[in-house]
Amino acid sequence: MISIHVQILLIILFWHSDCHIIPRIEECGLSCSQGIHCKSKPSSGIFNSFCHDAPASLSSVILKSMKISTVMKCVQGSPCSLHLNIKGTLSLDENIRGLEICTLSLDTQQSQCINVRFAGKKSKMLNGKKVQIQTNCFEVNVAQHIYVTMKTVPNYCEVKLRQEYYVEDCRNSDVGKYIPACLAGKFEFNVDRARKIILVNVSSSLRDQDYYVRLCHKWFTCEDAGAFSVIKGKESLKSVSLKYSQLLPCLCIEGWLAIPDARRTQLCPFKNDTKMLWDNIVYNPLTQTLAWEPACPVLVVVNLCRLMKSNNHCEDIQNTSKRSPEKQVKYSRVDTHPRLCMKFTTNQGAWVKCPFAQGEFPAWKMRTDAVEGKLRVFFTSQTKAQFSVLVCNRTQLASCESAGMHHSVSVGDSVSITMSWEMCESMICIQGWRTDVDYSVPLQICDINCAFLGRTYGDGNSAKAMTHRMKSVHSLH
Repeated sequence: MISIHVQILLIILFWHSDCHIIPRIEECGLSCSQGIHCKSKPSSGIFNSFCHDAPASLSSVILKSMKISTVMKCVQGSPCSLHLNIKGTLSLDENIRGLEICTLSLDTQQSQCINVRFAGKKSKMLNGKKVQIQTNCFEVNVAQHIYVTMKTVPNYCEVKLRQEYYVEDCRNSDVGKYIPACLAGKFEFNVDRARKIILVNVSSSLRDQDYYVRLCHKWFTCEDAGAFSVIKGKESLKSVSLKYSQLLPCLCIEGWLAIPDARRTQLCPFKNDTKMLWDNIVYNPLTQTLAWEPACPVLVVVNLCRLMKSNNHCEDIQNTSKRSPEKQVKYSRVDTHPRLCMKFTTNQGAWVKCPFAQGEFPAWKMRTDAVEGKLRVFFTSQTKAQFSVLVCNRTQLASCESAGMHHSVSVGDSVSITMSWEMCESMICIQGWRTDVDYSVPLQICDINCAFLGRTYGDGNSAKAMTHRMKSVHSLH
């Protein structure tokens, strides 16, 4: 038989795990530990937006362990509101005058910033002394997607903390019970992926009022993703079926009472379903432009990369890194090679998409053959193109150092390369790439058959491969 004390403990654990209790406050504020006084004031974030190099004596880890949670501000006689509780640890340094903490709503692109300064004489601020800063004055909305940054004043490059945070939605017991945005109807839903339907059930708190429900894509506002449905207040069954095309992270269920100026409730249940975001890649063959348009606002780094045939690793192409959230990421004058790909990197992982892998656009080939003791390199392409050829020494799997002259060649022409036995017996490769585009995938032909050089063997017979034809392992469509 379980003792009374154990039963009470089990009840407490069950209560805390299922109810997701959000701490309450009456007033928001700022506090600093270690007896150090600090004060804050609103900031635009503009003057501290540009960073500069940190002094050599300044550690890059003076800022660490930022933690974010939600608190509920409830003052008697007023509705409750949600705030972010942000904690961070700073090692004091004579080069730092304070901190700037900012939040950016990825739903509305609105930002809030505060500037934290430490009171007292600098002589009392011992270098290396750790101070914990805590503030809970950033008001947020239900189910909001927030990006929080904490950086030093002055702003030193790479000395900052960044973190994404999702505010609880109306399914949380405290939020659903005390936040006004959730009181005008609560949602429960089931997804039928086979039929691409979301079945939405609305709570009975609607009384006799009609209620509107729709699907929308949340950007600055919630944009229509289909027609809205009406639930009649007198109906006993308060549910509707909403058809969707894709389960995107910004796909939300929105509901509101059929009364003037009604507050709208939003539930965005697919926040982590990012897989479909990377499919919307478009290539324009007339302008040779490769573009990706995000279907939802997302923090992502986009790169062009070269897919390695040996291990399927996609090696980043230099100077192609671009950050979103932008409405479009675009690259001009792009080579349509099957192994030129786009890489998307978020804090949840990395995804590689190769838009030319299916051969939908004409690509080029590089081939070699041997004629009269010389190696000949030529290119074929269905479109007019210019190429460059280089004899190089392969030092790594994807690295090739120059070991000869550059040669320029057009489609239909060829270039002859004179090679010695010393070159041929080393790790020599022939590398070729397009020069009439800004982003190209270099291809390599290695393991060259040296018989065409006519070397005499021990039996006195010379190699009879003067016209031996070698095919490129990289002749892909």
